[in-house]
Amino acid sequence: MTIVIAAGGTGGHLYPAVALAREFLRRDPSTRILFVGTSRGIESKVLAHEGFELELITAKPVMGKGLVDVVQGLISVPLGLWQSLRILRERHADLVIGVGGYTSPTLLAAAALKGIARVILEPNAYPGMANKVVGPFAQRVFLAFASAEALFDRSKVRVVGTPVRQEFLAQVGLSPVEEPAGRGLHVLIFGGSQGAKAINSAVLDGLSVLAARLPDLRITHQTGEADFGRVSEAYRKLGVNAHVVPFLYNMPTALRLADLVVARAGAMTIAELTACGKPAILIPLPTAIYDHQMKNARAMEAAGGAVVLPQGALTGARLSESIVALLQDTQRIQTMREKSWGMRRTDAAEVIVRECYALMGVTHDINGTIGAAGA
Repeated sequence: MTIVIAAGGTGGHLYPAVALAREFLRRDPSTRILFVGTSRGIESKVLAHEGFELELITAKPVMGKGLVDVVQGLISVPLGLWQSLRILRERHADLVIGVGGYTSPTLLAAAALKGIARVILEPNAYPGMANKVVGPFAQRVFLAFASAEALFDRSKVRVVGTPVRQEFLAQVGLSPVEEPAGRGLHVLIFGGSQGAKAINSAVLDGLSVLAARLPDLRITHQTGEADFGRVSEAYRKLGVNAHVVPFLYNMPTALRLADLVVARAGAMTIAELTACGKPAILIPLPTAIYDHQMKNARAMEAAGGAVVLPQGALTGARLSESIVALLQDTQRIQTMREKSWGMRRTDAAEVIVRECYALMGVTHDINGTIGAAGA
């Protein structure tokens, strides 16, 4: 069986797809997985690390762009469609999965033209344009949030949560527990797969306060490639105990060690935080299309697992005071752990894979046997 997955651009699109790919392989190790992406996103770097094959096609963004970029994006569609048809033909694809991003529309359209089974996954509380465009082509629409249901044909919709890699689930026990005494406090800071300069700057502005109020605090900070030099040098000059990296490949371990997380509010971030039962200060990306990060963040805040700090109100003083206040209130942090844990959905990948097998008319059990439905 060959499965082609259109996912890339950001970690929010890519990592749910990686979780799905690993679940297909867990069920049947002989499954062939191909990712389709572009040269613009993080997929080349991440998929090489994850051990998956990637093929690039021509696709360009349209939403939120100027007239010239929109025209170029529309012009790229016929070429991307031709490339997608070629890939599906040469790879003898059995299933196409779109997880949003630039490549999903042409690949899903190509699958529809060739009569190949096709599904989409929408991890955000408000769907992106790519998934709304390809919704009519899809045979199943898997959603992380019920709030997105009204924008698709409800007969196709399944609300399943966001697929999370098994490494996150293996890092935690059966429930959120009190952190062991004497371990020290640890904050994890990251601004999405590409970093966030606004968050980085606010952290640096408040770093002296954090160091003075919480002298034993340990920090892990993912900066993004572009801001790594500036941020790492600031930590060095202040002598603050920090592990500063441009990109975190081992996010499951980093999350497991954190008492508090400061992050953007992409759908994948929310899913991973809740899978590990971690409390968070969420700073949604204000330029996200349809303000979907704010919607994601408010959902976690309403559940009691996070505090939302809008970027418009973000200062070094306010962020550092928020971190100190939460970490010094052990009862509140424990309650936030429990509320975050209460949002977790650990079976999304399994449910999606099972539905995909049913869509293709294939049966499959945990022992790896595979055959035609009803055989």
